[in-house]
Amino acid sequence: MAKKYYPTVGETLVTKTLANGLRVLLVPKPAYHQTYAMFAVNYGGIDVRYQPAGVSEMVEDPEGIAHFLEHKLFEKEDHDAFDLFGQTGASANAFTGATSTAYLFSTSTKLSQNLKTLLDFVQMPYFSDKTVAKERGIIGQEIQMYQDDPGWLLYYGIIGNLYPGHPVARDVTGTIDSIAKITPERLYQAYRTFYQPSNMTLTLVGSFNAAAIMAQIADDQAQKTFAPSTPIVRGVGFDGDLATILPYRAADLPVIRPKSAIGIKGQVDVQADLEGTKYKLAIEVLLEMVFGDSSPLYQQWYDEGLVDDSFAADYIAGRTFNYATISGDADDPSAMSDAVAAVIARGADQPALTAERFERILQAALGKYYMSLNSLEQTANQLSSQSFTGLNAFEVVDALKSLTLEDVKAAAVSFFDVDAVSVFHVRPEAKA
Repeated sequence: MAKKYYPTVGETLVTKTLANGLRVLLVPKPAYHQTYAMFAVNYGGIDVRYQPAGVSEMVEDPEGIAHFLEHKLFEKEDHDAFDLFGQTGASANAFTGATSTAYLFSTSTKLSQNLKTLLDFVQMPYFSDKTVAKERGIIGQEIQMYQDDPGWLLYYGIIGNLYPGHPVARDVTGTIDSIAKITPERLYQAYRTFYQPSNMTLTLVGSFNAAAIMAQIADDQAQKTFAPSTPIVRGVGFDGDLATILPYRAADLPVIRPKSAIGIKGQVDVQADLEGTKYKLAIEVLLEMVFGDSSPLYQQWYDEGLVDDSFAADYIAGRTFNYATISGDADDPSAMSDAVAAVIARGADQPALTAERFERILQAALGKYYMSLNSLEQTANQLSSQSFTGLNAFEVVDALKSLTLEDVKAAAVSFFDVDAVSVFHVRPEAKA
């Protein structure tokens, strides 16, 4: 068990890799009364093409299987894990992203009991034809609910433009047709391939004795039998191809105001190391400097009525993809997207990229980061999301502090490319 104190953030991180490969991260915070736990697997919505454990050829799973698997792990033959958490007063949940899936709980009492429940329900799968059929109906309703959300359709519309051939453009919930193809056998195959302890991390942040909790986890894992670890061969690679981008699409929906989204496809395969993290941070700072609500550009566009307070810019970098979205409601969606595209076409020649503004935005980003450490949930989420990379969340702040204006300008040169831009509009349906 290794312990390291990070003076920059005033936190202690205790780590250990168990004999079965499971990596455990603990952050004891004795001043708190609650504990937040996350059990994560390096497997998400994009992992539909892979080489199953013990198989020599690639298979392709139905879209939505990672999310379906997340739902089904809670349900056992004779009980539901949610009920066990509820009996202790703990709050439990789970979520599936493009590249990872996480199971979590928060509690102020009976931590050991809840921790055992978490480990057991994730590591003891039970799937049957009957329960899978029932889940198809439940997830089918969830899929239909999202189809009524214009913001959700706008987001996946622009991602679909940027990545027409990449699974990141597919909703992690799948489609009605795709989930109909999910069977217990497919679920067990995906589970055996990805839910290996060596492909998972367990993170706890809160009020506990680190040595005692680590001992409990190690003992729990030692008493369970796991198949030998096998290499995970994934069939989805990096997509930075600009030739496949769909320049423009639109959807007519029952909305009052139109919506506009501009996407920028990343051409650099951002690695999960220090250099990649700095590049990601540089892009985030760049977007805030140019399009943030304190920028001169935003103020001008707001005063002109081109944008409103829904206008926002975000950057996502994951395994095999990275992109930015700049979106919001707009009376004239074409005028908004044209204005944003014109700014992107200028590359690093942006009036907002000044030393004074950079320092202000950097300090704001640092303040936001430090403030997030007051939240057990945010701390656990950051540590867990970074746990499959070369850095932990407490080291990210050093990368942020070392960022320079030159780094941001260099990022603008490589990322702000008009040929990497696509546009998606949501328009009000024509009245009958």
